[in-house]
Amino acid sequence: MNRDSRLSGVLHVLLHMADQNSPVTSEALARMMRTNPVVIRRVMSGLRDQGYVRSEKGHGGGWTIARDLAEITLRDIYDGIGSPALFAIGNRSEAPACAVEQAVNAALDGSLREAQALLLASLETVTLAALSADFRQRLAQRARLQPEGSTCVD
Repeated sequence: MNRDSRLSGVLHVLLHMADQNSPVTSEALARMMRTNPVVIRRVMSGLRDQGYVRSEKGHGGGWTIARDLAEITLRDIYDGIGSPALFAIGNRSEAPACAVEQAVNAALDGSLREAQALLLASLETVTLAALSADFRQRLAQRARLQPEGSTCVD
């Protein structure tokens, strides 16, 4: 099954960025995501257009978070990266002639709309600050258990 992991990936790099005292380059973010810097710039540009991050060019430049983490929800980030499809399932045909397939589509459409509304509402309740606090708690617990551990085991 094809999965769109852009939301998960951009949340990952945003939390890393939040820990930095200086801009982070597209190249450094790309290494974290195991992708190409062009992909990072494309994804981050949507967030920049929404005012969540900013970019600085030249030596010492890169990406920084432009707003307080408590003001940015997961829904904001989801919308900022273009609102990718939330589910991999869908109708076989959008406008079927077959009455059976029309009934199937009607049932699936209603259920998928309800599930999407619930998921989006849930994303609106979680801020980057809450995610960062959870990360910090996990990191502190890991440090107690494994003093030599790193931030990520990617």
